[in-house]
Amino acid sequence: MLQQVKDGSSLWEKEGQNSHYNCLPSSCSAAFTILLKRSSVKHSSEVLKNLNKFYKRKEIQRLGAENGLDARLFHQVFISFRKYIMESSSVSADLHIILNDICCGAGHVDDLFPFFLRHAKQIFPMLDCMDDLRKISDLRLPPNWYPDARAIQRKIIFHAGPTNSGKTYHAIQRFLSAKSGIYCGPLKLLAHEIFQKSNDANVPCDLVTGEERVYANEDARQAPHIACTIEMCSTNTPYEVAVIDEIQMIRDPARGWAWTRALLGLCAEEIHVCGEAAAIDLVTELMYTTGEEVEVRNYKRLTPLTVLDYALESLDNLRPGDCIVCFSKNDIYSVSRQIEARGLECAVIYGSLPPGTKLEQAKKFNDPDDPCKILVATDAIGMGLNLCIKRIIFNSIVKPTINEKGEKEIDSITTSQALQIAGRAGRYGSSFKQGEVTTMHRDDLMQLKEILSEPVRPVKAAGLHPTPEQIEMFAYHLPDATLSNLIFARQFSRNEPLTFDWLCRHTKWPLAAPKNIKELVHLEAVHDVFDLYLWLSYRFMDMFPDAVLVRDIQKKLDDIIQVGVCNITKLIRASQSAAAPGTAEVVSEDFPLSRTRRDIRAVSDRRVKSTEALSIAVEVPGERRAKNLKAYQSATRQEDLKSHGRGSLANRLLREGLLTREMLRQLESEWQDQHRNGRYGLGSKRDDQSSSKETGKKKK
Repeated sequence: MLQQVKDGSSLWEKEGQNSHYNCLPSSCSAAFTILLKRSSVKHSSEVLKNLNKFYKRKEIQRLGAENGLDARLFHQVFISFRKYIMESSSVSADLHIILNDICCGAGHVDDLFPFFLRHAKQIFPMLDCMDDLRKISDLRLPPNWYPDARAIQRKIIFHAGPTNSGKTYHAIQRFLSAKSGIYCGPLKLLAHEIFQKSNDANVPCDLVTGEERVYANEDARQAPHIACTIEMCSTNTPYEVAVIDEIQMIRDPARGWAWTRALLGLCAEEIHVCGEAAAIDLVTELMYTTGEEVEVRNYKRLTPLTVLDYALESLDNLRPGDCIVCFSKNDIYSVSRQIEARGLECAVIYGSLPPGTKLEQAKKFNDPDDPCKILVATDAIGMGLNLCIKRIIFNSIVKPTINEKGEKEIDSITTSQALQIAGRAGRYGSSFKQGEVTTMHRDDLMQLKEILSEPVRPVKAAGLHPTPEQIEMFAYHLPDATLSNLIFARQFSRNEPLTFDWLCRHTKWPLAAPKNIKELVHLEAVHDVFDLYLWLSYRFMDMFPDAVLVRDIQKKLDDIIQVGVCNITKLIRASQSAAAPGTAEVVSEDFPLSRTRRDIRAVSDRRVKSTEALSIAVEVPGERRAKNLKAYQSATRQEDLKSHGRGSLANRLLREGLLTREMLRQLESEWQDQHRNGRYGLGSKRDDQSSSKETGKKKK
């Protein structure tokens, strides 16, 4: 029987389809449904027992696997199949008969497999074309995806070196001297910089990003040179020279595929790759698969970089050209407020600011005639901005990250990240001929030195992504699960375009200048919405038709955000004064600089999982590393008393923003209720039992 139903066909279908089961007229289905309903109470438990028996049979599981059902899919199909049989009122007549025969002992549970497989193909249509889908999804030979690039012999030149070594400069010089070329960078800021530099040098160059197209020629003719974000590069257009910047990002889990695609697919006679030496081996291996050799040109840093032997320790020790690097917005707000409280002006740069605002803040900091001489920034300064920095000061050396599983972690920064950030100090050609790097806290300095002294880990893997053609083939084989339609937009708009008026109505445009930090954050989010609209407008023009109008208001919004960032200290102060009595302050003026407590194990492996994040997130000023856990905890308690002896635990939590007065009142009320009911704190069962025993003794 099993051999005959292996491919999903039933025994009677194999025997010429002359069985009486298939000869039943369709009108009999209703009669069988009535029959089943009359006997459902009697037979439902028997049917369920036989279905479970069917599910557990190894032969059935093997047949499922041969037809494309792995253990997970097999289980999902069975749950759906069982529900269909037990609850549906439209079960087919032939399935009724098979179930009845099995319950009466005249059939075998294996006879259910053809119906089970038919049900599986209804809920997982790819089972019908599994062989084709396997071929389409074969990602083992990505060089073969780009026949145009394989048709020419390309010259690969790897410009390897640290930050501020001139590696990108030499590649760009070759780009400018070529008859045609393409620059592929990781950021809009970098693409915009090359776009401007090219046109200033009388080399017509277009700008192409996910949200924007800017033509060098007034008649919108394509220029021979293009500066683009790496995801937007064309693998069909021939060029004389291509530049791929920051090649080490090929390992990035989210965006690495774009570097792989550019490296394998660009149709250029010369490919100039710029980045860390850690990526040389991987690039060489990838080029081995295409039959192309890699020429490596090594560069050394053009200006010296010194790791200082002392930490800053106090903002009173700041001097012109200093940049304090933080890894969270809250730290940015806190530090900038305390700097300006000392009568100093500071520029602010962080990741969620619009590109125009970042450029304006950088311009303000770089201007020798501007009184702003201090910069407070996140690691967003690591690439894309030319800054006149004398000294980099790490406010912390731990950074919140999200791993490949989407889990939050707090890691110490990697050697690559530390070098990328520290390398911004003492830029060649700036007013500072030497760069310096240190930390805000003394006990971070030793670990920073260890991080910087370690070799950068070699890049071991490259990101990979299916080509548009592969995705289209999937959509062709699975028409009911198409990937080519913007489902959410069409569902939401009922197939009507999302117009300028629609967008203004939902974002409440026009928007006023922010009066506090909350409003500034909201404006940044609206800017991201405009960015998304523009990105979609180039891919679904019929649904997002008003790109020109949206770009105009996005520029206006950028100006509004710039005003807010320039007055960030006033916004923080306004947030504090406008806060309700039960709301925690944004920043406390008399509160010392906060720092992140690191788990004792982070010293050795520099990795703290999300389950430990609570202990890490507690901010303790002036903490010192202890030799063991007990000493560590003891020292922490002593430092708490020294730093916060002027108030109770509740007051300290209020000052740190970890507790509001409303939460405090609620906790107090709950505590009183538990106290009245004989429960204390977490309500230990042992305490409750001993309490009840004592009460019993007193009664006796």
